[in-house]
Amino acid sequence: MLISGLHDRLRALVGERIHAGELTGTNLAKRAGFQQAHISNFLNQRRGLSIEAMDRVMKVLGLEVRDLLPPEFRKQHAGEAGDAVFDSIPVVSSGALLQSEFGSGEIVEYLRFKKTFLRRIRAEMANQRRNWQRFVLFKADKDSGEAMRPRLLPGATLLIDRHYNSLRSYRRREPNLYVVKSGDQCKVRYVELQGNQLTLRPENQNCVLGFVELERGKTFADYVVGRVAHISIET
Repeated sequence: MLISGLHDRLRALVGERIHAGELTGTNLAKRAGFQQAHISNFLNQRRGLSIEAMDRVMKVLGLEVRDLLPPEFRKQHAGEAGDAVFDSIPVVSSGALLQSEFGSGEIVEYLRFKKTFLRRIRAEMANQRRNWQRFVLFKADKDSGEAMRPRLLPGATLLIDRHYNSLRSYRRREPNLYVVKSGDQCKVRYVELQGNQLTLRPENQNCVLGFVELERGKTFADYVVGRVAHISIET
């Protein structure tokens, strides 16, 4: 991969995080020590960044050089390549769940799942995510654990299929469990689309309903991280 390719990957990752609402061009410029116009020109492909400038942007985003390399290289680095039985699935921070890929600073650890199990899981995308890493792992926080009790407990490890963000039931007469972006949090809930908002329904009847208003130009699929395909609760 050429340096120009790394440059383009960095531009794509910055644009992705701005689109996800994790930062703004102005905020990035301030934290990296640039004029806002400098970042704007970079994102709009009117100018490039020097190696030093790339380093400063990557430091703000918590990225390393290997995070700009193709996924195949990072899989080898994680020890996945050549394993015919297992896939290594990353446990990631909640703030990274709507990114197509993850920086090393956003990956807590890797856990292994049998490839035969993963292949049996059906996908159904409501928007285009074929370039997204499909499976990720997420630790349920106290809010989600309490809201979905007894199906979940705080600290449960959830396998999320990010290629299933359709609201169609995976199994007949059984509601899907989703991870959904709500403000600056990701919550685990049953989900219903009602007009211009998502209703987040808990399992625990002592917990209140939640609501996510869809921003103009966005659909429900922009907020749904994916379907919970497997739950692991340590006892």
